[in-house]
Amino acid sequence: MQFYFREMNEIYATDILNWKYEEPYDFYNNDLCDESLKEFLKNPYYSIFNDKEELVGFYCTGTAAQVPKGRDYGAYLDECIDVGIGMKPELTGKGYGSEFFSFILNQLQQENHSPLRLTVATFNTRAIHLYEKLGFKKVMEFTASTEFITMKKG
Repeated sequence: MQFYFREMNEIYATDILNWKYEEPYDFYNNDLCDESLKEFLKNPYYSIFNDKEELVGFYCTGTAAQVPKGRDYGAYLDECIDVGIGMKPELTGKGYGSEFFSFILNQLQQENHSPLRLTVATFNTRAIHLYEKLGFKKVMEFTASTEFITMKKG
């Protein structure tokens, strides 16, 4: 599958905020409200499309990719580029993750050479396995609304 980026806009953000994941991934479901829409439009969020012009995912960087409570635990003290990702629910668990996330990583690594960091819920073993496969190492765990780990590459 071929991927490309587009700037986030209100239409794409609205589509993404309406995505609904099955348990236990429903933890990642969002509410379509003004606050959530502003989050997507005011922060560095990017939409990802496939070669059929279908919105298939997104990524964000910086503090938008951090779990705020993690700052209380010192999870984000070192200099890294934080990245968060989301894939359309119908595409998850079908083997597209490696290609999808590799596309994002290639883009980020072309733009800068800082280490990359992500934060993931510990129950999301499917994502953790993918991140480890792509070279990320577990750094620390902390508790917010659920258990999280930070992982780093580079």
